[in-house]
Amino acid sequence: MRAVATNRAYAVRIPAWSSDRLRVLRLLLALCAVTAFFATATPARAAEATPVTRAAYLADRLRENPVHVTDQLPREISRSTAPDFARLAKKTGVPTYVLVLPSQSSTDGKQLLGAVHDRLGRDGLYVLVDDSAVAEATAYGVRVPADAASTVAMYELPYDAGPLRSFERFVDVIAQGGEKATARAEAARETYRDDEPGEMYIGPSDRRNQSFVTGILLTGVPLLILLVAGYAGRRRRRSGAGGRVPRWVAPGAAVVTAAAIALTATVVFDQTRSSAAEPPTPADLSARVDRVAAGLKKDPVYADPESPRVLDSRQSDRLHDRIRDFRRSDGGGPVYVSLVPQTPASESAGDSWLFAAAVHAETRQDGLYVVADPDDGTIDLYNYGLRIDADRLSFDLPDAVTFGDSRADEADDHLLGERLDTLMTFLDKAPRTDRPDFESRPAAAPKADEHTLPPLFATDFWPGLFVGAFAALLLSGVVAGGMWIAGRLLRRRDPTPEPTDLLPFTAPTEPSASCLRRTAYTELTTLISEFTDPDDRTRAWDHLDAAMLLVDGDPDRARAAGTDPATLVAVIVLARAGRAALADDADDADDADDADDADDPRHDLCCGVNPLHGPAASRHHVRVSAQGNSRRLLPVCEPCRDTAVAEPGGIPGRLLKLPDPSLGNSRVPYYDATDGPLTAVPHGIARLIDKVRETAGVH
Repeated sequence: MRAVATNRAYAVRIPAWSSDRLRVLRLLLALCAVTAFFATATPARAAEATPVTRAAYLADRLRENPVHVTDQLPREISRSTAPDFARLAKKTGVPTYVLVLPSQSSTDGKQLLGAVHDRLGRDGLYVLVDDSAVAEATAYGVRVPADAASTVAMYELPYDAGPLRSFERFVDVIAQGGEKATARAEAARETYRDDEPGEMYIGPSDRRNQSFVTGILLTGVPLLILLVAGYAGRRRRRSGAGGRVPRWVAPGAAVVTAAAIALTATVVFDQTRSSAAEPPTPADLSARVDRVAAGLKKDPVYADPESPRVLDSRQSDRLHDRIRDFRRSDGGGPVYVSLVPQTPASESAGDSWLFAAAVHAETRQDGLYVVADPDDGTIDLYNYGLRIDADRLSFDLPDAVTFGDSRADEADDHLLGERLDTLMTFLDKAPRTDRPDFESRPAAAPKADEHTLPPLFATDFWPGLFVGAFAALLLSGVVAGGMWIAGRLLRRRDPTPEPTDLLPFTAPTEPSASCLRRTAYTELTTLISEFTDPDDRTRAWDHLDAAMLLVDGDPDRARAAGTDPATLVAVIVLARAGRAALADDADDADDADDADDADDPRHDLCCGVNPLHGPAASRHHVRVSAQGNSRRLLPVCEPCRDTAVAEPGGIPGRLLKLPDPSLGNSRVPYYDATDGPLTAVPHGIARLIDKVRETAGVH
């Protein structure tokens, strides 16, 4: 019985004890299972999701090659320039490590270089170059004038010199040594304290201005030469000064001037590029897209390792979870997030739409592509193949998500983690459609060689041609108007103008018929108007009477077409002599000597070389033909007398020549061109008057 009781008691106690143990055991097994799950799953994902720090990534790149050129600036400085940086770095004489990164990376350049040095563990000169110049330089374990070299490169070069030229200047100063480098830095700081060097390159607008100025000069100056030459030629012909200038001189000068302007413009405006950047290769333009696409194939969130970290581990894990949940949701799909800066120097020229399209084409995976810029904090979303309402994505996405708010502007990370989480919430609630939606094709990227300037003789060169022609015409009109106004003002300022000054005195060598008609009519009508007493029978009356006989008593016939040029010359000579006689008679201050001068027979003579020259000063044997040595005794004015003495061969060019009807358009000396009264000019005005009266049958 005891045994049975004992066994029964044991049997009763065993189930109670086993039930408690089983509960504990089950709980322990459950905890072990959970622990095993997180031990096998979570650490592995955390290891994959933990980003490599920027300093560690850059240190690895320098471990592979002492010069690392980013793939994010192909339009300003391509990766193919790495050998040039390496060649220059050898001139420093110490181990030199060069990082060429976007400018946003240089905001904490000294700390970045220090962190990279600690990761790399090698002493030397560490240089950070951005997309324009040397941004920072620090020496670790070596003695080089890094600060002085940075100062020289900053002050001596203009801002558009380019990063490669800036690094070259930096290296040259390093090679000079400490004392010379310090002195050069002080000199550069003093020289360019208030002003910086002039720009090395011009922009497209500057080239258009150059083309415009070239066009203006190319038409304005030659046309102005032609206009001025034509005006001067007319003045020369009217004044009778010297011989005629060959017709080809003015056009030839205009053509030579145009050629000189074109040649000079090509030499002075010889710029061909607007930047120091060399054209990128196709590999340079595709390097970053390939890198981002490869990263997105492994992880839907790609953070640019060269940029500051904007997502911490917690934010990154949550974003991964939200992306996974959205992919599994009804109507959802893949989401690819690129935390990559979009700069104008990138392959897409800062266009996130173009960048997303290129990445999508490379990954060949449909989904929502999110481009988050860690530099300016903008977030852009593009749909390739998901059934999400396109209008909702385009118009309903809050600006606080796309551009951020004031808090995001003040934060270093632009609150991208928080805003991306809000974006995923927005996507979870976005309406689905029956058909997948695809982004349209973005505009093409700017050409790779966008820094090449247009040709000089293009763009605004053509408008410049028209403006130059208009300016030449306008300037010539202004000059003519100014000369006319100046002449009027000078005549008004003279209170007692001489009668002979009231008309322009013209003495052309080969006058045209229109010029003779105009001058004859003006001189004759002026002489008539100066007669105050019609009954006064002075010498001037004899001149007027003879002139009126030549035009049959009608002054208007002097300007009528068809009047003989020799007759017109005789009218001009008689009218001018009559006006001179009136001036002599009106001079009440004449003394006895003046009266003797009036009776001088030479006073009645006019120049026999060209009667339009006016009164003669003496008689002289002059050469009247360019061929041979034929001479005639003629009365000559003072200029002709001086020419006959100093240069006898110049007299034939000063002879008045009139058309000879028997020889067509040829011209001969006036005394050979007619057998009328004009032939009497060499014998004096009185003989001319007698000859006119004899011809008219008046005694």
